[in-house]
Amino acid sequence: MEQAFSDIIISWYQKHKRDLPWRDTKNPYVIWLSEVILQQTRVAQGFPYFTSFIKKYPTIKDLAATPEQEVLKLWQGLGYYSRARNLHTTAKYIVRDLKGNFPKTYKELLCLKGVGDYTASAIASFCYDEVTPTVDGNVYRVLARFFGIATPINTSSAKNEFKLLAQELIDKENPALFNQAIMEFGALQCVSNSPDCRICPLASSCKALQDNQVAVLPKKDKKRKARKRFINYLVIQTSDKKTCLKKRTGKGIWQNLYEFPSIETNEEVDFKVLLQHQDFNRLTEKQDFTLQLLTPKGVIHKLSHQHLYIKFWLLETESWQGTILTWEQAKALPTPIVIHNFMEDFIL
Repeated sequence: MEQAFSDIIISWYQKHKRDLPWRDTKNPYVIWLSEVILQQTRVAQGFPYFTSFIKKYPTIKDLAATPEQEVLKLWQGLGYYSRARNLHTTAKYIVRDLKGNFPKTYKELLCLKGVGDYTASAIASFCYDEVTPTVDGNVYRVLARFFGIATPINTSSAKNEFKLLAQELIDKENPALFNQAIMEFGALQCVSNSPDCRICPLASSCKALQDNQVAVLPKKDKKRKARKRFINYLVIQTSDKKTCLKKRTGKGIWQNLYEFPSIETNEEVDFKVLLQHQDFNRLTEKQDFTLQLLTPKGVIHKLSHQHLYIKFWLLETESWQGTILTWEQAKALPTPIVIHNFMEDFIL
């Protein structure tokens, strides 16, 4: 069964694979960069970012030498910004402590910041032909359907179960080819919604197809309900046409990105309630200002575990305490995409 499965997957891949630049190299920097960008990201969305990074930082030394702020700016809009921060931290570590040389084994790669099981397996197999399977969402889906596995894939037990199964199936002579093939098979053939099972080369042995479970598998435990947060951004506009952005610190969302001064409330608030809020009064103490709502309908920005209900308020004042910037300077800083889009759309 293992050899037949492997042969079928690889044969399909050689006929249908996409022409992607990171498939034509064994350079661990290029492979690592592509895998980090493509975590929780579709190829169509991640491809332009990969191209931009390779163009601006053709080597790991180039990436390590740049300020984090520039890396975050180039990453802007891709989300999950911890990936970018870890990417930069690891690049500096490899250049500084490992003399620019990537670790060459799965176990050593796991020691790098931001590198988990999947990424370590990808680099180890693609670059060094180590027989270690890559198990991403596409692989979970292919295996769950073909073998009829009902274990929810977002549980800790599933990680070991599917990893061991993939280890049994992997082509020991061509681990990189097998890993690329099964991931591509899940991305293009065994897709999440309405796969065309009529043309699937695994159809005759697919347990999910036989049991009419294709639409059911793979299973997931229910996600926790997304937390609602209500954020009021104060878009400062001074008399000399300058504004204020603050760098987010701490371990929350958007760490090290810049945003307008903000007031977070327990629910959506109107003009009168905002004016009475203690954080608003603290920010505007001893300031003469006018205030108007720029986004009456608000903006809903959905993250994995949070839904942000955002309003932008224009606060015009003669001057503003703290660091102020021209709009050109503000736009050059790395910001959450919701801030970036606002600055692009609104001309104040």
